[in-house]
Amino acid sequence: MRDVSLDRRGAAADRLLRAAELTHAHWFFGNLYESLAKIPHRVAGSAPSPELPRSPFGAGSPGRYYAPVAPLNVPLVVAATVTSWNRPRRRPWLVLAAASSAVGGAATAYLLRSVNPKLFFGPEPLDPAQRTPLLATWYRVHAVRLAASAVALAAIDHARTLGP
Repeated sequence: MRDVSLDRRGAAADRLLRAAELTHAHWFFGNLYESLAKIPHRVAGSAPSPELPRSPFGAGSPGRYYAPVAPLNVPLVVAATVTSWNRPRRRPWLVLAAASSAVGGAATAYLLRSVNPKLFFGPEPLDPAQRTPLLATWYRVHAVRLAASAVALAAIDHARTLGP
């Protein structure tokens, strides 16, 4: 009876790790694309129009890409950590993944609350004197978020490949 329970818990842990890896890959590659394509420069400088409203989920906004999956990042890695706790080789990697995911989540929350509303969602684009320092802040915090998502993804992958 005990072996069946452990087998089910192990199978659940493996499914959670795969799901966490998928959501963190989505997050990392989305963040990487935003940086390489300089999406914030494009969105911050765009004038509002009926086709491209300046809103969190308007056309061209990365919010549409992240909204379906991003809220799952931290809960999935925490759930994977809890269900894998009986596998000592995975523990440090999953704790690292959970901590990195939480740091990335905190950086995202800061951007969403403090920077993005001013930079992207005002009725008109900011003038360059106001926009430039906000963009610099956005990219600094985004670098933390990108690094955190990379560390979380690598740690989840490593924990997953360790096996039982």
